[in-house]
Amino acid sequence: MPQPTPTAPAPLTVPATMSAAVYRGKDDVRMESIPVPALEPGEVLVKVAACGVCGTDLKKVQQGHVAPPRVFGHETAGTIVRTASGVRGWTAGDRVAVYHHIPDRTSWYSQRGLYAQCPRYKQTGVTAGFAPAGGGFSEYVRVLPWIVEGGGLVRVPEDVSWEEAVFVEPVNTCLKGVRMLDLDEEHVLLVAGLGSVGLILLQLALREGARVIAADPLPGRRAIAQRLGAARTVDPRAEDVHQACLELTEGRGADRAIVAAVGAGPVRDAIRATRPGAAILLFAQTHRGDEVAVDVGDLCIDEKRVVGSYSASVDLADEAAEIVFEREIELRSLVTHRVPLSEAPRAFALASTPTDDVLKVVVVPGLR
Repeated sequence: MPQPTPTAPAPLTVPATMSAAVYRGKDDVRMESIPVPALEPGEVLVKVAACGVCGTDLKKVQQGHVAPPRVFGHETAGTIVRTASGVRGWTAGDRVAVYHHIPDRTSWYSQRGLYAQCPRYKQTGVTAGFAPAGGGFSEYVRVLPWIVEGGGLVRVPEDVSWEEAVFVEPVNTCLKGVRMLDLDEEHVLLVAGLGSVGLILLQLALREGARVIAADPLPGRRAIAQRLGAARTVDPRAEDVHQACLELTEGRGADRAIVAAVGAGPVRDAIRATRPGAAILLFAQTHRGDEVAVDVGDLCIDEKRVVGSYSASVDLADEAAEIVFEREIELRSLVTHRVPLSEAPRAFALASTPTDDVLKVVVVPGLR
């Protein structure tokens, strides 16, 4: 008997306009109706299922250093609903997490593993309209060709929730930073700052074998860190972070430190609490112009190394996805707030006010 001829899947319906949280200036984000982006060759359109609120989004809104209008949001996961000509390997209906930066692997910086310094990497490749800025705080995003071709779409398994999928990019970013410290089971690491990023860094450090001292002024966050495996927690407002590190290292001080909090205090604590020859990673210092007064003699005489880490690495994309999808670290419980897209400005306000009740805020367009 002849077999029926396969038919192409019915196209998914896409409206002409959509809702988006549009940045109009400093501390000014408005819900607006804007056109759904049209595609050009090599591009795909993704219907956003969830987008995490990141500290860099907040800084851009609060500081107003980029020209409006834009739609922010780069921790994006959703379903492909359209593909343009020239796209290979992706079809409507595919579940994906989206990286908004992908480097030109032939550039001078990329060839030296410094992907975040590559000129192409610095160009955002995902947009909801206006100047590309991630676009995830909208109903649809357009993914530009170098993201599609360069590995910026990550296939999300059916058994992985959208809330988990939004962590693909931040876990990559954290893993990149942790790997810069060459951690092993002999190291004691201080993590200063226990927001959602600090708690991810803590878990990844434990995965590398290190013991972790976790510092944060909020008791609820310290309790979570202890539950996740921290060897010691410290309230930097009431306790001496340096003394806590000395007690856990036979009087030497921490071997490594990660500063996952803004402000001068955590940076100074990290420098003071580490032993001679230690390495200190600055992870939250992502705004140019911030200055911290430190005793540089502590760095030079004690031969300490201060390094920075920014954004994700394409070399770690597969491992980061595996960590998220195989649930090698705890992520879903870090999501404390799920906010409808229609209330995106409230999501920014929530995420801007660190409390014991607020860790990760996720914007969910389909939530009512």
